[in-house]
Amino acid sequence: MTSASYRSWGVVFALAGVLCFSLRPILIKLSYAAAAVTPTTLLFLRMAISLPFFAAVGFYLRNNQPGLRGRDWAAVAGLGFLGYYAASFLDFIGLQYVGAGVGRLILFLYPMLVLTLSFFFLHKVPTRREIAALLLSYAGIALVVSDQIGTSGEGQLFLFGVLLVFASALCYAAYLVAGSQIVKRIGSMRFTAYSMAVATVPAFIQFFALEPAGALTLPASVWVYAVILATVSTVLPLFLQAEALKRIGATEFALVGAVSPVSVAVMSALGLGEPFGPRQMTGAALVIGGVLLVSLNRR
Repeated sequence: MTSASYRSWGVVFALAGVLCFSLRPILIKLSYAAAAVTPTTLLFLRMAISLPFFAAVGFYLRNNQPGLRGRDWAAVAGLGFLGYYAASFLDFIGLQYVGAGVGRLILFLYPMLVLTLSFFFLHKVPTRREIAALLLSYAGIALVVSDQIGTSGEGQLFLFGVLLVFASALCYAAYLVAGSQIVKRIGSMRFTAYSMAVATVPAFIQFFALEPAGALTLPASVWVYAVILATVSTVLPLFLQAEALKRIGATEFALVGAVSPVSVAVMSALGLGEPFGPRQMTGAALVIGGVLLVSLNRR
């Protein structure tokens, strides 16, 4: 395989992974519309169905070097809880109150949050370019949500959903900042498989503690959405994007990743009837521009 072909397939893998991830909020919204399924149940289904895949990868990579020590396992458990369980659960709850397009756009702020957390906890002073990117992105989010936040009950619920999804992005950003060193040490594929498997434990405990015995008596459509959510929109994109990062690097991957919030917004407008007018388009452009301004500055 030539170098150009190798990189071209990297772009294809990146685009496929981004589009698969983009289906997640839409599948969640479709599940909520199909039945009275709770975020706890939907998260349990997603984790339970995807667990065998991550367990198989973890078992295959178990003898990779370096070996994991006790503190490594503690870090994997803590970061899996934060980055996969907590971030996912907050996102699932938030999507009960905000549209899939708005939710994905808020989640796309995580590079900005990584920058902010790195400043406060790692003492990395942002450049002028990065500060400009922060201002652009947060101005874009403010513009997107400005016409839906109000004092009415519906407006307050929308604001609650926005805050939950923002908290989800914050958890994921904290996971990236805290896990950057251990990922370099044990490898991204092994870390992803182990932390995702560990994250199923609190999801299982929560489900069996809070949900009634008949919680899994759901329409066939919800089961179909859950299977697609766990496989096509969780397992597959994680491995596609890992391969893409290896082939094209983080800079080009950031360019491809900018497709994500736009694709969700368009699919949500077409399939779910969510609003995507000039104000949302302008806000989305500001957010994407800000994220790319930071991402393309990191080589």
